[in-house]
Formats: sequence, structure tokens, C-alpha cells
Amino acid sequence: MPLKLEILAIFIYLVWLLVLTFFFVRFFLYYSRLLKNGKKESLPALLDGIIEKEEKTDKKIEEISKRCSKLEYESLLHIQKVGLLRFNPFKDTGGDQSFILALLDSHDTGVVVSSLHTRTGTRWYAKRVVKGHGIEYDLSEDEQKVLKESKFLSKD
Repeated sequence: MPLKLEILAIFIYLVWLLVLTFFFVRFFLYYSRLLKNGKKESLPALLDGIIEKEEKTDKKIEEISKRCSKLEYESLLHIQKVGLLRFNPFKDTGGDQSFILALLDSHDTGVVVSSLHTRTGTRWYAKRVVKGHGIEYDLSEDEQKVLKESKFLSKD
């Protein structure tokens, strides 16, 4: 009976030795990968370097985040909505050579440009728009229609 116990104990020790060897090899390979860059640094020095890089990366991410927020805010003031209406001011002659063009930001602020093509020439009119309403001059029905029908340039 004692021989069977000795064999069982040896078997258990061998299994335990294999498990420890497996974990040691994994640790050694991981440690070798950390030191792969060729520098002969100690593990604490290497980890300090990683922490330092991580802190620099966090600062860069914070800076980029601030810049993105600023760009996002500023983009609200860029042309985002465009509306166009072509029409013929004279029903009996000519074609749809006259038009109204609305260029607006996200707050419906911008400009409405009207081009009226007549027999004697073409006249251009520009009206400032703030929050969907004309400032110096009232908007015509067609200009208001173009403002309402203006579409976002991007689907995002």
C-alpha cells in the first residue's frame, strides 16, 4: 500500500511541476515581450515608462477632445442648409432663369440671395436672415418657402 501512495504522490508532484512550469513559461514569454524593444531596463523602470506614456496619452486625448468640442460648436455656424427655388417671373415668356437661394447655418441664420431675370437684365438681391426671419427687409412668400424647404447638407 505505501508503494501506491508514493507513486500517487510522485504523480501529483509531476502534475504540480508541469502546472508551475506552464505558468513560469507564460510569465517568461510575457516578460520577454515587455523587454523586446532592446533596452535593458528593470521591470519597475519599464512600468514607469509605460505609466508616463499613458499620462502623456491621456493629456493628448483631453486636448483632442477639447478641440473636437470646439470644432463641433463652430460647425454649427457653418452653412448646413441649402434651399433653391427656380421660377419664371413672367408666365408668358422665358424660362425658369430666376431663382432664390438660401444658405443657412444650423440656427437658420444666413443669407437669402434672389436673382430676378427680366427682359432688360438680371437683378440680384441679398437679405440677411437671423433665426428664419429677415433682418433689414421682410422676406417674400417665395423666400419664406425656400427657408422652410431648405435641407441639411449632411444626413449626420
